[in-house]
Amino acid sequence: MSTIDIRIDTDSDVPIRQQLLEQIMFRIATGALTTDQALPSVRELARRLKIHHNTVSGAYQDLVKTEWLVRHRGSRLVVKSRERLIVPQSVRSLDDIINVTIQVAQAMGYTLQELRERVRDRLKTASPDHILVIDRDKELREILCDEIRSAMSHTVHACSPEELASNPGLAFGAIAVAPIYGVGRADSLFPKDRPVIAMTFNQADDHIQRVRDLRQPSTIAVVSASARFLEVARGVLASAIGTRHQLQEIFLPRDKPPSPRSADIIFCDSIAKRSLRNSKAIHYQIASSKSLEEIAGAMKAYQIFV
Repeated sequence: MSTIDIRIDTDSDVPIRQQLLEQIMFRIATGALTTDQALPSVRELARRLKIHHNTVSGAYQDLVKTEWLVRHRGSRLVVKSRERLIVPQSVRSLDDIINVTIQVAQAMGYTLQELRERVRDRLKTASPDHILVIDRDKELREILCDEIRSAMSHTVHACSPEELASNPGLAFGAIAVAPIYGVGRADSLFPKDRPVIAMTFNQADDHIQRVRDLRQPSTIAVVSASARFLEVARGVLASAIGTRHQLQEIFLPRDKPPSPRSADIIFCDSIAKRSLRNSKAIHYQIASSKSLEEIAGAMKAYQIFV
């Protein structure tokens, strides 16, 4: 039976259904819940969290409607496949990939010289000169672009899947990047010779533990340039904050950043961090280090072959 690390505070001001929704979506975004992984049944999760089964059922229905989950084999719910390539278990290294490619090409009657020339041509075609971040949420895109620019020297642009669909030219000369939950949609809009890089988000375990370790009732501020960032934080931190602590949400640039004495802990995104003159501010980087390394590696690989 599937396990899932979800913590719910029934006394929190954050509705239980929202806590459940945000935590499941966050775990999919971080890769903690993987493609095709089954979730506990409605009654099992309700029993484990000691909440009403209708609450779990409603949250699951919302996640199916928004295409985070899908029903398989009757009523079993699994994390929706992001339409990525299914790699055989025997393929475990780059050499294995090359070997399989050579075998398939030869079986189809192609020579090694033809394969070599075609691979070189594909890598040369419309050599990427920038990174394109694809996501529906404009504010979140801006934060992801900011993080990528800070990690590497490449030009970074962004658009929504809808903008890319209406203007396919946005894909020219770009290495595409999308959060793991949006890769399927992005892939369908991008040239097949350059698949979209799936970006996973960082876990927030350390941030949550900081709140749990507080000995006195405290004020925890979350400062962000993204309303969606604040929504996720509200649901993810709810069980740690409970009724003992107070959550202060600051949406920039609309709200005034907290002063050094107004909050005991301040969590912020990369854009908000530059607006804060506060040594207490703790940066939460959305993009995982692994994802940033993959993006940098992809750009370098194309540049080498040009």
